[in-house]
Amino acid sequence: MTTWTPDSWRSKPISQVPAYPDQAAVVEAERQLATFPPLVFAGEARELKARLAAVARGEAFLLQGGDCAESFAEHGADHIRDFFRVFLQMAVVLTHGASKPVVKVGRVAGQFAKPRSSDTEIIDGVELPSYRGDIINAIDFNEGARIPDPHRMLQAYRQSAATLNLLRAFSMGGYAELTRIHEWTVGFMKGSNWYPRYEEVARKIDDAITFMGALGLTPDNTPALKQTSFYTSHEALLLGYEEALTRRDSISNDWYATSGHMLWIGDRTRQPDAAHVEYFAGIKNPIGIKCGPSLTSDDLLRLLDRLNPTDEAGRITLIGRFGADKVREHLPRLIETVQRAGRTVVWCSDPMHGNTIKASTGFKTRPFDRVLTEVKSFFEVHREMGTYAGGVHIEMTGDDVTECVGGVSAVTEATLSDRYNTYCDPRLNASQALELAFLVAEEIHTEKPVQQDAIAGE
Repeated sequence: MTTWTPDSWRSKPISQVPAYPDQAAVVEAERQLATFPPLVFAGEARELKARLAAVARGEAFLLQGGDCAESFAEHGADHIRDFFRVFLQMAVVLTHGASKPVVKVGRVAGQFAKPRSSDTEIIDGVELPSYRGDIINAIDFNEGARIPDPHRMLQAYRQSAATLNLLRAFSMGGYAELTRIHEWTVGFMKGSNWYPRYEEVARKIDDAITFMGALGLTPDNTPALKQTSFYTSHEALLLGYEEALTRRDSISNDWYATSGHMLWIGDRTRQPDAAHVEYFAGIKNPIGIKCGPSLTSDDLLRLLDRLNPTDEAGRITLIGRFGADKVREHLPRLIETVQRAGRTVVWCSDPMHGNTIKASTGFKTRPFDRVLTEVKSFFEVHREMGTYAGGVHIEMTGDDVTECVGGVSAVTEATLSDRYNTYCDPRLNASQALELAFLVAEEIHTEKPVQQDAIAGE
């Protein structure tokens, strides 16, 4: 292996990159970013890796979710709070159902860049560059807005810093205290069919806290009751931005990406000999790999060898995104590949990206029943193969949007336009996200004990 540096990816072939017209401006923006403080710290990334190692052993469960693409326009305290409290509700439901710790990782504070299937898009006969996320260009369909602007990287950094600051306050400052579990309910969710079940879980937790209080364990003397660990993640698509925020840890002397605790490689950029894999090979953060139907067994092994040659537990999370009708065709062969190689990974399901369709009204949407089918198939395959279904990865929001059809919120194709607010792909609203959490909790509850040799793939 040649010596790795934060910029060694620049010598490799690369895809999904914006065509900046002013390269001098790009260099200057990256220079400024390199002088900014880290957004997260190496010790936090190591802590997350240790928690993910517990997931790989079948001792915890991973909940990863958030916006499809963060936007500059939606950045506000209420938006962040609503997302965080729904995420807390989901985590409580999963913890109660699984009787295991839930590792909480948000798609937030850095999830700005989006891969595109085409470099351009055409509307009413006008062809313009595709929208690639607010960190690159604007969503407005006009020539000026679609020109990639490197100064947007600086705005994305500042928004990520502000978002992280608020999330740290929420998670450590008392908002996540379990005694406030009833306060986390979003108003419009009270009409949901799942609300009584959530209240039942909340009542049981209240009873447990009352009992512990009688034993002298209170939020004031037991931090686990008052605060929670929350981590951030995003797809590391814009490598110039990532390079500028890659720093050497003063304790271990290793390189870490400080733009987020966990980064992942998308299904479109996971070529083993290309730039994105080269960058990921050198950072020590826990990382994810999106696995679609096109991922061959040979390429998966090459990726594992390149990205985790020492088979460090917690380093690799494989995030399957196959589509409800393709899980059983592709997931078993990837599991067999990992088992035969004796590798340690976290298995996680992304039931969103493989189930996107175009509604008759012209909107992109994701049928909720297909999302649920993919999740159920994910758990069933792992049960059949004796491996551990370790997590879910979803695109969701705390807002009352109408972007995914179905669920107890009864979104239909006719009502998609009511509150279709996403900047890119459709997201589950808060009610649908909580419904999914209950169904996942039921699947976890039916899991049979997994033998240690099956978890390790031996």
